[in-house]
Amino acid sequence: MELNLKSAESSFSSRREIVYARHGMVCTSQPLAAQAGLEAIRQGGNAVDAAVAAAAAMTVCEPTSNGLGSDAFAILWIEKEKKLYGLNGSGISPQGLAYETVCAAGEEMPRRGWMPVMVPGAPAAWQALTSRFGKRTLAQNVEAAAVLAEEGYPVGATCSADWEASWKLFEALRTTDHPAWLQPWFDCFAPGGHAPRPGEIWKSTDMANTLREIGRTESSSYYHGELADRIDAFSKATGGFLRKTDLENYAVKWVAPLSVSYRGYDVWELPPNGDGMIALMTLNILSNFESSDRFSEDRDVHRRIEALKKAFADGQEYIADPVHMHLNPGELLRKEYGQTRAAEILDTAQMPVHGNPRGSGTIYLCTADGEGNMVSYIQSNYMGFGSGVVVPGTGISLQNRGCGFTLKKGTPNCYGPGKKAFHTIIPGFLTKDGEPMGPFGVMGGFMQPQGHVQVLCNLIDLHLNPQEALDAPRWQWTGGNHILLERDYPEALAESLRQRGHEIEVAEHSGTFGRGEIIFRAGDGVLVGAAEKRAAGYCAAW
Repeated sequence: MELNLKSAESSFSSRREIVYARHGMVCTSQPLAAQAGLEAIRQGGNAVDAAVAAAAAMTVCEPTSNGLGSDAFAILWIEKEKKLYGLNGSGISPQGLAYETVCAAGEEMPRRGWMPVMVPGAPAAWQALTSRFGKRTLAQNVEAAAVLAEEGYPVGATCSADWEASWKLFEALRTTDHPAWLQPWFDCFAPGGHAPRPGEIWKSTDMANTLREIGRTESSSYYHGELADRIDAFSKATGGFLRKTDLENYAVKWVAPLSVSYRGYDVWELPPNGDGMIALMTLNILSNFESSDRFSEDRDVHRRIEALKKAFADGQEYIADPVHMHLNPGELLRKEYGQTRAAEILDTAQMPVHGNPRGSGTIYLCTADGEGNMVSYIQSNYMGFGSGVVVPGTGISLQNRGCGFTLKKGTPNCYGPGKKAFHTIIPGFLTKDGEPMGPFGVMGGFMQPQGHVQVLCNLIDLHLNPQEALDAPRWQWTGGNHILLERDYPEALAESLRQRGHEIEVAEHSGTFGRGEIIFRAGDGVLVGAAEKRAAGYCAAW
């Protein structure tokens, strides 16, 4: 079975065409960032340099989703070595924030302010990628982003809407609670007293200076130098818990990606603490069923939903910081366990319950170069603008990844100092017979593994081309038996799912259904790219 890499007309085809290139390609949800990444290749860099350049530019061009205080993950195919590498750039919780302190604040981790802030991993990830596999310096790779921040750019409509939503939230918080940590957000991201409107120019000299400082010092300033001092000082002055010692003790980690076989293809995700395992567990279950090539087959959709629910139940029970997990991740991916879970799927919807494997929010981008290297990359502040904490004079907006912890004592993902949280951001990669097909990803909180599964089924089971696979309407499991559908989801199929016991609701807009990009290899060194219709997705090609 071969993937469909040809332009085609189908009921799911948007006006977008798949994009072909030979020398390089960068796909992102923001055209200016894609161009920054492609320029890195044109100036002598490779796919790794392009990923870092585009990621840095995304902190400027889509600060609603990520920033200079983000976490990051990556899967890389290095052609010279014929090998996949994984990088975990997720942060750790502050050593000075105790479990009891968190519990005193409420029944779950607060979403805003200092308490959910963890050590950001993205700047260290940029340096690790550049120094190990890039051809350029980090200073060169972040310069395009610095110029965008310094000179400004017109904000896109989707980003503007998200910016406005965050502005309203933070304005309400400023009016009612007056937190000392919040004003720098308004100074940096709403200097005119409002969120930027579509087409309005936004700029930040502070971000430009910080990007250049990160580049000049190869990220050392962020964890050991002046930028670390600024983060530490603001945290101390406004009741925060993050300290310079937390930053000094941080390091990203190179990891081996995990995979499952699905109908002749190997699907790769990163190991915990990310929830890419949920996509792999879902596919491991689905591989036990035959699938038709019709989108409207309700039995297939029902099985995908039920398999994903089981995978999520297992993921939320077992996935955590790998140091604290009670089992080896490989146990969740055993073929026998997938068979067991598949046998539990009935003809009607069931409430999700975790099994016993021992018994048997975010921006995504992908890059490729003419040498054969390919990168699947994702970074995020989690919720809109993350914690809302911005370090004065730096443009550093800090993530709120601590929200990924639970407070259920004794469970693997329970909050603790110096610990990684359960993470929603996941890059994906597809290979066949040991050769790379390419990177793929769908960003968007807990939609991400759901998006990965649906896009892969569209590609492999339904034989849609990459653009059609992204364009096809999606479903989203939101808990229990509740399923949210996009407005263009076939009505007859929705009704069939209702008859099977799924609680169906049609969404008013597509903002929660994820945003994806894909780059695959075709023959003769040709690259094939597709970008998300639900955002300003763009494939920059050379």
